[in-house]
Amino acid sequence: MGLSRRGGSHGLPGRRAFFFVVAAAEAQAHGTAVIVDTRRQSSWDQGHVEGALHLPKDALDAPLGWLPDDRTLIVYGWGPGCNGATFTAQRLLLEGFDVREMIGGYEYWVRNGFAVERANHVTQEAPDPLVTHV
Repeated sequence: MGLSRRGGSHGLPGRRAFFFVVAAAEAQAHGTAVIVDTRRQSSWDQGHVEGALHLPKDALDAPLGWLPDDRTLIVYGWGPGCNGATFTAQRLLLEGFDVREMIGGYEYWVRNGFAVERANHVTQEAPDPLVTHV
């Protein structure tokens, strides 16, 4: 059972600071984590992880009480070279949230064949054999 955001684990394995996309998808499916998109609005509009919350950098100075504090927040940016999720993770940690960063970001979520939302429609691409176990 999870603890409040002021401490403790929410049933996720280990205490690592990051999650690979497959583990993030599993945690989301099991309800132990919420995925948070940290990209700007135009990027969100192009597509985002199905069920993700949107918290762009320009919204970090606003109150964050709307974020769930009973599950781990897994933040992501565009891809492996994007550090926006790292910046957001640091801010959320300072606020006392249990946070992990999703390694690979949106790019590897899509390349692994997980569901994305675009213009209120959910789509799924075929997994890229270079990044998935087939």
